[in-house]
Amino acid sequence: MTVEKIKLMQGNEACVEGAVAAGMRFFAGYPITPSTEIAEISAAKLPRVGGKFIQMEDEIASISAVIGASLAGKKAMTATSGPGFSLKQESIGYAVIAEIPCVIVNVQRGGPSTGMPTSPAQGDVMQARWGTHGDHSIIALYPSTVKEVYDTTIKAFNLAEKYRTPVILLMDEVIGHMREKVVLPREGEIKIYNRKKPTVSPEEYKPYKATDDMVPEMANIGEGYRYHVTGLVHDEFGNPTNNNVTAEELIKRLVNKIENNIDDIVEYEEYKMEDAEEVIVAYGSTARSVKSAIDILRDRGRKIGLFKPITIWPSPKKELELLGKNMKRILVVEMNMGQYLLEVERICRKYTEVKGYGRVNGELISPNEIVSFVEEG
Repeated sequence: MTVEKIKLMQGNEACVEGAVAAGMRFFAGYPITPSTEIAEISAAKLPRVGGKFIQMEDEIASISAVIGASLAGKKAMTATSGPGFSLKQESIGYAVIAEIPCVIVNVQRGGPSTGMPTSPAQGDVMQARWGTHGDHSIIALYPSTVKEVYDTTIKAFNLAEKYRTPVILLMDEVIGHMREKVVLPREGEIKIYNRKKPTVSPEEYKPYKATDDMVPEMANIGEGYRYHVTGLVHDEFGNPTNNNVTAEELIKRLVNKIENNIDDIVEYEEYKMEDAEEVIVAYGSTARSVKSAIDILRDRGRKIGLFKPITIWPSPKKELELLGKNMKRILVVEMNMGQYLLEVERICRKYTEVKGYGRVNGELISPNEIVSFVEEG
């Protein structure tokens, strides 16, 4: 049997370990606090597994290189923080419409603009969903432990390949820089998903022909298959078109290939929800404080639990709606001024009371603050 590998790992380190395990063989990035370790560790690890690391001149060039590497057949990733994430938005939209699998890591810090570079925040949640323009859907994951960083990075690559889409991995400075014991899976225990390759001849191949699961087969550039890539609305061959019917079919397919597969994409965790009458919705490092707060509140006789979305987008609508129907109250705690609160309100406020608690001063929300919020509210 392969021996278990137990390591003390930083969140950013776990991200690279998971990416390499998932098959990442290309990284292009630009240093930015608090994500820089992801680039540094990728630079050290990728050459050992036959991969390539490139430090680009800026964030726009970084994601453009990642898109090109993916089209050439490599599993590719970039990492940044808030200001760099803003710069990447146009190219994220390009990857959405051109259906190019890639992973974009955003280790969040205080904002807007350069904000507080070394302080944690969760202010890019709505940007992850709506940062690029036009009607589209997106997959965004948000771990809250170092082991979850490893696992969700692998999942991010698998979902990107399976659905031919960019996937965003959100962290915050606390998760990126904290260290925890991690038990890594044995060799062969990791499930890896690779993109669907063409099942037809080069003469018959259409790079954007919809299949039963709405995800086209993807040839790699250089393999002899005709390929036209554009950010314009396009037909099955990739040729730009202004045809209204084609445009409607394309955009709806891009949305539906994700929204119709929510059960496959969505992941969440519940804590002490068996008899809960109230629930706190939290994610990332904030969910860690909420767990401790729930233990305190339970000791005081409060029937309360945690619902932690690991898949932030698409939101776990079905599960949130059930909470709305069954809970006396839903509380949302996050390090922003109510971004995910808006989504929970949209789904749940017709059923029950929804309240939010947020902080934007660069400090992690403490368990005692959460206890006071619950008891005073």
